[in-house]
Amino acid sequence: MTETGEVAVNPRAYPIADSQLSLTILDLVQQAAFHQQLKKGANEATKALNRGIAEIVVMAIDVDPLDILLHLPLIAEDKNVPYVFVRSKQALGRACGVSRSVIACSITSNDDGGLLEKQIEHLKDTIEKLLI
Repeated sequence: MTETGEVAVNPRAYPIADSQLSLTILDLVQQAAFHQQLKKGANEATKALNRGIAEIVVMAIDVDPLDILLHLPLIAEDKNVPYVFVRSKQALGRACGVSRSVIACSITSNDDGGLLEKQIEHLKDTIEKLLI
């Protein structure tokens, strides 16, 4: 904890979404959960990446230890899938539609050109700009 009460951010957690982008991400996660295009949890996100169905990977930064998530950015980079960190696992859990906190999730692709296609593409571009 810092003097301001914020949790110290691990430098390995990059890129981190700002508050405005976090709201956009969590909103899309909520919509993806509604349309059954979401894999919740680090294990499910890993499987989605390995199967090639992951579009975006979202991880929480307030995980202790952070090392349990750090395999996801490596796999995501291998598969050319954008990934981003949000500040709260509690907020990520609520967006996923569960009462527990969720440390990672993956928005998956939909074969029928779903309703979220444009939003997913827009978010991918925004996250890739963060990585530059």
